[in-house]
Amino acid sequence: MSSHRHNPAREPGPRDAYLDAARACILDVGWRRTTLTEVARRAGVSRMTIYRTWSDMPELLGDLMTREWGELVGSTEILGYDDAGQRGGATPGQIADGVVRAVTVLRDNELFVRIVELDPELILPYLLARRGRSQELILGLLSAVIASGQTAGTVRAGNPAAIARGVVLAAHGFVLSAHTMADDEVSPDELDDELRTLVIRTLNPEEDDR
Repeated sequence: MSSHRHNPAREPGPRDAYLDAARACILDVGWRRTTLTEVARRAGVSRMTIYRTWSDMPELLGDLMTREWGELVGSTEILGYDDAGQRGGATPGQIADGVVRAVTVLRDNELFVRIVELDPELILPYLLARRGRSQELILGLLSAVIASGQTAGTVRAGNPAAIARGVVLAAHGFVLSAHTMADDEVSPDELDDELRTLVIRTLNPEEDDR
């Protein structure tokens, strides 16, 4: 199974500057009030320069979300998938720690928070209709970690793609809805502990015997 972990670091280019401008616009005024014209103004380029790169704002947003969240979750530090883990196979606990870290950084990301606060409908297509590029990246990385663990005997048998998708489906709720379940009775940290337990039990080889 292919992994993105050995991809060389990409040097920032003009597109990154344009995406930075779009990000700043969305943080300032929200998605609905952000236009390609305003992105061009903030980036210090002509409107046609932006239009030659993206035909509309939804196309730009797709690239922005892929860069923002794909880079966050795709980093080896968040997934806990280092050279030793690749050779020896990550344990369910290590994978669970990576999932919880990924959920935390996404949940706390200022762009994500801003979109959920002002324009939550932008997230719905990726929950109800289709997978986005960031989700595909996450699934690919997680599947690779799970498959490595299966080879080493640290993760239960099964289709690694299906297992990864089950974990991501569970994680969706902890990214988007954890705040609705946290109160004086249950803390956010306790909820994250429950996610960790859920992932460990999902991946534990001992579950094959039950």
